[in-house]
Amino acid sequence: MDALPIYHGGISRETGEKLLLAAGTDGSYLLRDSETIPGVYCLFVLHQGYVYTYRVSKTETGSWSAETAPGVHRRLFRKVHNLISAFQKPDQGIVTPLQHPVINHAKAKYSPGRNEGRDFHLQPS
Repeated sequence: MDALPIYHGGISRETGEKLLLAAGTDGSYLLRDSETIPGVYCLFVLHQGYVYTYRVSKTETGSWSAETAPGVHRRLFRKVHNLISAFQKPDQGIVTPLQHPVINHAKAKYSPGRNEGRDFHLQPS
């Protein structure tokens, strides 16, 4: 999980919401640890001024899955990165596609080069 620049670790729900609201753009998202369920993560997504939370967890078989809207088929992914990529497309069972990653800059500046070659860009274009 630490290799993902959108992963903010053990920040509180309130802190995660503040980060997304400060980003202010629909489709902004980040990933943080669940405060209530050990080993589970929360995908926060901003849409029309509200922050939506989707639980992301590892299955017994080692695949990753995310909560989606009722009636949407549960999908399994080998890596969290693949899950995030899939949810960047429309109509995947979440409120809006993941479009604007909220990067954990505190972590990124201490690990230069760790995320090269990924879809996430730490430096402005």
